[in-house]
Amino acid sequence: MNAHPAHAPDLPLPGKGPGREPRVLRAGFIPLVDASILLAAAEAGFAEREGLRLELVRDVSWANVRDRLAFRQFDIAHMLSPMPVAAQLGLGSNPSPAVTPFFLGQGGNAITLALRLFEEMAELAEGVERADALGCARALALVVRARREGGMAPLTLGVTYPFSSHNYEFRYWLAAGGIDPDADVRLVVVPPPMTSDALEAGAIDGFCVGAPWNMIACERGVGRIVAVKQDIWPLAPEKVLAMRPEWADANQDTVMRLIVALDRAARWCQAPENHDDLAAILADPRYLGAPKDILRRVLAGEFSLDAHGRTRRIDSYFRFHGQSANVPNRTLALWIYSQMIRWGQAGFSQALAEKAAGSCRPDLYRMALGADADADLEDAALAAAAFMDGARFDPQDIMAHVEGFPVRRRPGEPVPLSEV
Repeated sequence: MNAHPAHAPDLPLPGKGPGREPRVLRAGFIPLVDASILLAAAEAGFAEREGLRLELVRDVSWANVRDRLAFRQFDIAHMLSPMPVAAQLGLGSNPSPAVTPFFLGQGGNAITLALRLFEEMAELAEGVERADALGCARALALVVRARREGGMAPLTLGVTYPFSSHNYEFRYWLAAGGIDPDADVRLVVVPPPMTSDALEAGAIDGFCVGAPWNMIACERGVGRIVAVKQDIWPLAPEKVLAMRPEWADANQDTVMRLIVALDRAARWCQAPENHDDLAAILADPRYLGAPKDILRRVLAGEFSLDAHGRTRRIDSYFRFHGQSANVPNRTLALWIYSQMIRWGQAGFSQALAEKAAGSCRPDLYRMALGADADADLEDAALAAAAFMDGARFDPQDIMAHVEGFPVRRRPGEPVPLSEV
């Protein structure tokens, strides 16, 4: 495939007169509900209003998205929030620098286990049907121990990418329950659209992924949701809008217009009265191609936990706008960095911490939105926000957070989850 040519530096804002064409931006995305803001910006006219046209390209894996952004086939990309952090730290097989001037919201992930595995948990742990996320993790630990004592192979669990919120959230949940995610189970990379099929085929025993693939597995009668992102840490960032730093610097006017378009699209996506229209956009085969009724329920936070009618409702399961959901917050990037240290992907230094924080560009966000920009989340609020195990995060003392966990990688220990 030929590389998509890099765009020339910014031109004046296109007008609506004869011969004036919008600036075309090629945008990569993975078929997930958390691509909503990017898709709505293109389909609901917000990009066009700013003199832009988004050429949306559906991709199959995060590694592809990373590489195509690096090789200039994409101008911008829907990315996992840890990916720009990893890129700034030089991690992964193709660590081309990337930055984000706009977060694409919060929420949307869930941990789903094979129904047969959940039934094993119910046999060993009383009341697991009513257990919270931590209780389910502890019940899984009983199964892991029983399988090990019986000489059985370890469970195989899927995440979408080594540098992903799914990897860190799944590990956090497992470790909180007393399971070492590198020693007690086997973690593998599975692209999001393949997770449900892999679970049904028995290739994996569980996965952590974004919507709608968790609910699809449950409604097919092959999975059971045991935890969602909000159970682990409600403030955790999810997806971001990423770009190459030199492209952002050379095309600052376009970046400003893009942020304005995304902000308007985020406000539109957040409004419940627009969710029918948003679900219709997402259901388009060019985008997610999932059933509209499932997408509509996902947007409302209405979950089918399994195929037996058990449900759960989660307010703001997706937060597309408000409460600083779109602010590229450097403290959140530092928490991601702390998890990279915890699991042996990176070492600690103040210089690396500054690089990790530098993946976020709140200066561009504020320059574009001015008085309409959300206020930054306060570091004090972040420090006070409890995780599922009661831990706290202080961005001024990253290593205290890391060393407070009994389950973590020590220097020199191998990291089994391979990079892609």
